[in-house]
Amino acid sequence: MPERPRRVWLLLAVAVFVIAADVISKAVVVARMPGHPPIRLLGGLLTIAYTRNGGAAFSIGTSMTIVFTAIALGVVVYILRAARNLRSIGWAIALGLLLGGATGNLLDLLALRGIRLDGTRAAHEPDSPATQDPGSPPGSQPDYPEPKYPGR
Repeated sequence: MPERPRRVWLLLAVAVFVIAADVISKAVVVARMPGHPPIRLLGGLLTIAYTRNGGAAFSIGTSMTIVFTAIALGVVVYILRAARNLRSIGWAIALGLLLGGATGNLLDLLALRGIRLDGTRAAHEPDSPATQDPGSPPGSQPDYPEPKYPGR
């Protein structure tokens, strides 16, 4: 039975890779894309655009963040429990991808709240006085330009 632990390690390694890729790619986009046009890749098959999502998912569900958090947490728990019975490399990779994605979503949802681990609010949050326009009412969202896509 030494194969089962290796498959669990494969699942965890894939999940860590996905989480790292998610965090790094978002950090690069946030650091370099604001104010720049979308980047077209693969002949326009893939386009990277910088936008802000005010909702919990697809710019909807602003008051439903707790529901999406509960769903993502449930997925993570289910995958970790299912990992005990892994005997397939394919399933280990597939579940690792799902685990990484669900964990990345949990990290995003925690960032949406803007609360750090120490309980303080992040300074870049729209509700923070550090990012408020002096002429705007408290709690208002800053305006971000809508991306313009050629041909649309």
